[in-house]
Amino acid sequence: MDIDQEHTKRSEEELKKEAIKEKELGNEAYKKREFEKALQHYDKAWELDSTNASILTNKAAVLFEQENYEECIKICEQAVDVGREHRADFKLIARAYGRVGNAYVKLNKFDEAIKYYGKSLAEHRTPEILAKSNEVQKLKVKYEKEAYHNPELSEKAREAGNELFKKNDFAGAVQQYTEAIKRNENDPKSYSNRAACYTKLMAFQEALKDCETCINLDPTFVKAYIRKAAVEFLKKDYSKCLETCKTAMKYDTENKHTSEIQGQMRKCQEAMYQDSPESMEDTIRKAASDPEIMKILQDPVMQQILQQCQDDPRAFKECVLFNRPLEFYQSY
Repeated sequence: MDIDQEHTKRSEEELKKEAIKEKELGNEAYKKREFEKALQHYDKAWELDSTNASILTNKAAVLFEQENYEECIKICEQAVDVGREHRADFKLIARAYGRVGNAYVKLNKFDEAIKYYGKSLAEHRTPEILAKSNEVQKLKVKYEKEAYHNPELSEKAREAGNELFKKNDFAGAVQQYTEAIKRNENDPKSYSNRAACYTKLMAFQEALKDCETCINLDPTFVKAYIRKAAVEFLKKDYSKCLETCKTAMKYDTENKHTSEIQGQMRKCQEAMYQDSPESMEDTIRKAASDPEIMKILQDPVMQQILQQCQDDPRAFKECVLFNRPLEFYQSY
């Protein structure tokens, strides 16, 4: 090494030392939130040593605090280029990418934020950046929902679904009701209507889920109970069907759906008898273990009915029990 080269090397080392001192002064000013002063020191440090990418990432932190997010992103990208060129620690590259992600979050550009958090994690996986990435993904969903919310368009989609339902285009109606729900997820009517479509399409689990959502939004929504009972009947969950019908009756205070509910209950009661593999003797024997049922069975009219059914089981469907109004069952 000749004298000139040695002198140059010493000069570079001295400049780097001076740059570190300036950077440290900038760090002290940053901690005191003296941001303009910090920028001056970082700019001076960069003039002394343009190979140190950490100077740029520190400068970007100041710009972030000043809410100058676009410039922060620009400086971070420069830091990545310099870091790559001079083989900086991968942790420094990750920090620069993470800071870009933070800036994009502040600009409500969630896709870009997720992208740069991913780049940061690819360089160096840290719990902090991973948590921020997960959080911004949730934030993106929430923001998109709020931006898409429009009750007026929701109502139009629901009406379009109703027209398709009348034409027996149940798949098309499901699409419209789904759009209505996306536009206004707090409207119980759309869930109830979609449940009716799912029932027609034999998608019973989806129908039940929509009925439950509708009921959670409005516990007094009678039609949701009726549709839920219909699905339970088709699934042969007869005891659940009857319970749901009873709840529907409770909320049908204006008796608008009484006939429909009573009809469903009668169908359910008939199906329970027809599908039962038990003999009448087995049924009576099981009933005898229930105190509430025993009280009913001790009634003289019930005794006469049971005797008739034992003599001729086929007479059960024609017996007086099935010709009684709904109030007869509720009185016991």
